[in-house]
Amino acid sequence: MDIRHAVGVKLGVPAEKLTDLLDYRDNPHFSAREQAALEFCERTTRDDLEVTDECLAQVREHFTEPEMVELAFIGGFQIFASKFAKAFRLAPQGFSS
Repeated sequence: MDIRHAVGVKLGVPAEKLTDLLDYRDNPHFSAREQAALEFCERTTRDDLEVTDECLAQVREHFTEPEMVELAFIGGFQIFASKFAKAFRLAPQGFSS
């Protein structure tokens, strides 16, 4: 998450919010919309989780279908980028601490 962290901070996302990403559930740093997006992305990218009807209902409260497609695409692309970097043993570039 090196470059994404650096870009997030540059765009005004508080560093502590980025640090809390793994604990987004019921975290006051994240809005209900952000929590829905993170839940959806987590469930679409992890093999051990399913996208439940409850998850879909929650994300549909905050996002249109085209936005949901974009969320799924971005999540999938980030997984691809991570696997690509791993395959070629690309080290973080030092954009964040």
